[in-house]
Amino acid sequence: MEEQNFQQWERLVEEITGYKFKNPDLLHQAFTHPSVAQNWASNDRMEYLGDSVLSLMIAKEHYFAYPDLCSEDLTDLRSVNVDTEKLARVAIKYNLHNHLRYQIHLFKEQVEEFRSATLEYPLHSVGCINPPKVLADTVEALIGAIYIDCNFSIDITWQAVKDMLQPQITPETFEIQHVTKFTELCQKNKLRVELVDNWDRTREIEYFVDGKFAGKGKSSQNKVTAKNRAARNAYEQVIENLRMKTIVEDH
Repeated sequence: MEEQNFQQWERLVEEITGYKFKNPDLLHQAFTHPSVAQNWASNDRMEYLGDSVLSLMIAKEHYFAYPDLCSEDLTDLRSVNVDTEKLARVAIKYNLHNHLRYQIHLFKEQVEEFRSATLEYPLHSVGCINPPKVLADTVEALIGAIYIDCNFSIDITWQAVKDMLQPQITPETFEIQHVTKFTELCQKNKLRVELVDNWDRTREIEYFVDGKFAGKGKSSQNKVTAKNRAARNAYEQVIENLRMKTIVEDH
């Protein structure tokens, strides 16, 4: 990153976070991916630190914001607010990837594919899209850099990044995983579920309910994503089938 461009990037980060780095080299490191072979240190260790700091900050925020939630629900809520997709959304919202130094094949294409996929899911896809992990790593590295630069103050770090991380997923907007949601629906209605795993051959997962096809999902990159997509589609089909059954029975 050229010196002039980097100074502009410093000012932009300050606008995003309201935080001015005392040591700009930390910011430079936060946006240097390990794939870049040069004298600068990469953001690998910084991302590790930022990941832990972020989890603690979110846990603290939720602990006081939701006093009636049990530990299990707090854990689920924290997890979805710090997962790869959630943080990758932060990265593309502020175009952080445009300032990342990297040597990653097809990275720009992956970012644009992810950006397009998020349009269908304004808040979170709950496992139905594949976010580039590098995007989330960059956000975590930035958090780690701020934490180091402010002399390891959790409170200062939180003040710097809390607005950047919006919108947060709340108990009201939280959704359970599609596979769990689908399975619970079928169990409640005493429906038999069969999963057909064709992922190794066609990159597809299919669900059958009481012997009839209910839905399928496909993902060339991730089997879990294909399973979530299949469960989401099957859930919608079962809901429609139950609705039609109710209509017929009422008549």
